[in-house]
Amino acid sequence: MVESSHSSFSSLRAYLRALAQTPTRLKRRAGSVSTSFDEMSRARARSGPNMLKTLRWYDLVGFGIGGMVGAGVFVTTGRASRLYAGPAVVVSYAIAGLCAVLSAFCYTEFAVDMPVAGGAFSYLRVTFGEFAAFLTGANLVMDYVMSNAAVARGFTAYLGTAIGVSTAKWRITVAGLPKGFNEIDVVAVLVVLLITLIICYSTRESSMVNMVLTALHILFIVFLIVVGFWKGEWRNFSEPADPEKPSGFFPNGASGVFNGAAMVYLSYIGYDAVSTMAEEVRNPVKDIPIGVSGSVAIVTVLYCLMAASMSKLLPYDMIDEEAPFSAAFRGKSDGWRCVSNVIGVGASFGILTSLLVAMLGQARYMCVIGRSRVVPAWFARVHPMTSTPVNASAFLGVQCCRIVAVFTRWALCTCVWCCFEIRLLATGGPTRNDLAFVVGWGKGLKIEAQFLLVEVLTPEHFAPRSTLTRIMIWVFVAILRIFTALIALFTDLNVLLNLVSIGTLFVFYMVANAVIYRRYIVVGTTNPWPTLSFLCSFTFTSIMFTLIWQFAPPGKPKAVMLGASALIAVAMLQIFNCMVPQARKPEFWGVPLMPWIPSISIFLNIFLLGSLDGPSYVRFGFFSALAVLVYVFYSVHASFDAEGEGSLSLKNGEIHMEPTQECKDNSVKV
Repeated sequence: MVESSHSSFSSLRAYLRALAQTPTRLKRRAGSVSTSFDEMSRARARSGPNMLKTLRWYDLVGFGIGGMVGAGVFVTTGRASRLYAGPAVVVSYAIAGLCAVLSAFCYTEFAVDMPVAGGAFSYLRVTFGEFAAFLTGANLVMDYVMSNAAVARGFTAYLGTAIGVSTAKWRITVAGLPKGFNEIDVVAVLVVLLITLIICYSTRESSMVNMVLTALHILFIVFLIVVGFWKGEWRNFSEPADPEKPSGFFPNGASGVFNGAAMVYLSYIGYDAVSTMAEEVRNPVKDIPIGVSGSVAIVTVLYCLMAASMSKLLPYDMIDEEAPFSAAFRGKSDGWRCVSNVIGVGASFGILTSLLVAMLGQARYMCVIGRSRVVPAWFARVHPMTSTPVNASAFLGVQCCRIVAVFTRWALCTCVWCCFEIRLLATGGPTRNDLAFVVGWGKGLKIEAQFLLVEVLTPEHFAPRSTLTRIMIWVFVAILRIFTALIALFTDLNVLLNLVSIGTLFVFYMVANAVIYRRYIVVGTTNPWPTLSFLCSFTFTSIMFTLIWQFAPPGKPKAVMLGASALIAVAMLQIFNCMVPQARKPEFWGVPLMPWIPSISIFLNIFLLGSLDGPSYVRFGFFSALAVLVYVFYSVHASFDAEGEGSLSLKNGEIHMEPTQECKDNSVKV
């Protein structure tokens, strides 16, 4: 895009003038909302060619199962059982599954009504406005990139377990660096690059690969369940190995079950990526409800059976926290030790499917965020040959690769790779000299990514940008680099997983609020204050209930306060249901029992958020503050410029996309 003379980034003076107008622009843009029609038509036109509608309901079910059933269940089950729930971890999985189903209902209503690739970002943009959508989208992209990196690094360990080869033999150790920062996981980098190539090539072929890998993974899980029930003993459901430990099916009571549910909920994260495929579904009205809700229901059954088989194999106080299933069989001496190798194979397939689905989802989120102009529109491009968001896919795939390998080389090579990306984004794509330069410094770790970018993103696809725009893009990329370096310091995987959990639960909470808001409010027609008052009051009551549950000492006063909080929440919900009429009804599919189901989802998400540790909130607050700075110093001005150019206009409190010449040109280039 050629810089307009009125652009906030056309010169340093123009940018300083824009910064001086930041309060006015924030007031105008932060709360501005879009419409479903604009998201599905004019906004989508900013990507150029359309994404092909090739997916059916069974593809979505496969994506949902593949995205959820990763390696997480092999880790969280042991910790939740031994530390909190005991044999009742089965109930913990059922509760977490119920929470996931309720959130899935909220996603489904939006996805059917507005089948676009933006998922939660688009849903919040048409309800709470641009700023809320940006904050949510930033957390989503962060969650995906970090969880992908964490899972990818685990692939090497599980594959090594499966074939009996030490992980150290596959990682390059750099002498002279501190332990924990001195291993390059080349296998994980290659896996991420391979998946990036697949998702760039075709969504349909990605679905076929996912279906094959998911089917193999499910076979391993079924084998594990059968063997567990066959070899286990029923008394392990009620008798611990140590007589001094609490006994019974609920050794730690209801609190242990709910704390366990909060921990295992991480295993359900992934179904939201299915909603980002809505733009590529042939029949959204039929396929999306089956794909989203059906996959969550199937996974809930699988998880409960896996937890039951593990509880039958061993008493809860003997279950290994880190590798419960493989450790349970490793202790067997009657020829069953090989099952631990089988578990490694199954977990490896699960890692591949979860990576594939997550990387598909993150690219589509970034693509739609680019359509809104709050990040560079370069991310919004859909390639005319593959009909996929190649720019976003390649860029985020490279970020994941960096985090995977960053544990050793972030201090040395981040600046080098940053320079290459700045040139890529700001000057028109890589040249052959750039490629040789980066390959020479990168020691071959990212050669595949370089060729992908060189073949797809050639210089003639870009128009010149101003010097200030290049500086702003440098700042945008530099922030990503700083955050990447900070991630490298998180040597404890639990820190990374907790940060992913808090971000995802926050997004689910926002979507549940948004579906109520959209049902009861039509901008310019209905009074929003009754609905907003209910949402705020219900959220406050849910927070109070959670705080009492977590911090009040056991006893009768705690039970009374919990009962009073629950009664107040139910009363508010019933009063709202009776006194405030719905402003609109879904045309095709809607959440049943409105507003009860999304309200229960709000409560459960807050309750699960309350189980996370304090440092997780500090890290979440830090990243959210970083996202706010990006919005204030870049995104709001880019969005304001787009409104001034006519591609975004503000009318009656809503944004209406106006087609520009770029949108009308069917030959928009990537």
